[in-house]
Amino acid sequence: MLQVTRVGDHVLLVKINRPEKRNAINAAIAQGIGEAVKLSEEDPQIRAVVLSSTGDQSFCAGADLAEVASGNHAALLTKEGGFAGIIEAQRTKPWIVAVDAPAYGGGLEICLACDLLVASSRASFGLPEVKRGIYAGAGGVFRLPRRIPPAIAYEMLVTGESISSSRAYELGLVNRLVAPGEADAEALRMAQQIAECAPIAVQQSLKVAKRADDLDETELFAAMREAGCLVRESADAKEGTKAFLARRKPVWGGR
Repeated sequence: MLQVTRVGDHVLLVKINRPEKRNAINAAIAQGIGEAVKLSEEDPQIRAVVLSSTGDQSFCAGADLAEVASGNHAALLTKEGGFAGIIEAQRTKPWIVAVDAPAYGGGLEICLACDLLVASSRASFGLPEVKRGIYAGAGGVFRLPRRIPPAIAYEMLVTGESISSSRAYELGLVNRLVAPGEADAEALRMAQQIAECAPIAVQQSLKVAKRADDLDETELFAAMREAGCLVRESADAKEGTKAFLARRKPVWGGR
């Protein structure tokens, strides 16, 4: 139900493979994604992760309602990552989500937990929970307003209506918009672009950028200087300079 594959030396592909259940999250998938997060963080060779799913009916339908109805909802969470093993996970590596089908409810919340989003023209996005008497409690209520203009996010949250992938691209939720069937390939290309950059510089850049909405400028400058010190003192910074002067491709060690 979950395929985890190393693509090349530095990219991990994590694919939900449960199309007959609209790729809904069950206990096994939640545990597997949580383990993939841990693997990506512990393996210094992994520099970027792509998360995708199979089928063209649903990227992910959110929680498996059969497990919820059976009273097994807690099994859909992990201690470190929360729902689906990723919603609350603490990560330093970039995650790219590839969406080739509608992503509603928990499916969109999984997308919002990732850093970058590649979508095909047959994808769409929505948080329809209010239509069912519930709400987007896996991060959607606060992450969506951070990723698109708040007024549009508020409308989606209180009406439960969805938007197309082209509209999501216009609003900045989607990084790259591709033809049906091309989302995985484009996400892997993006992951390879990341993998060709210095790992420490990438991780520290992402770390500071993620705090932009939470800190004032004085705090952000302090965080930036702290990150900059780590980057400048790294062996990769020295390697980058040497490679530039020698007109060769740098060999990053992640140190």
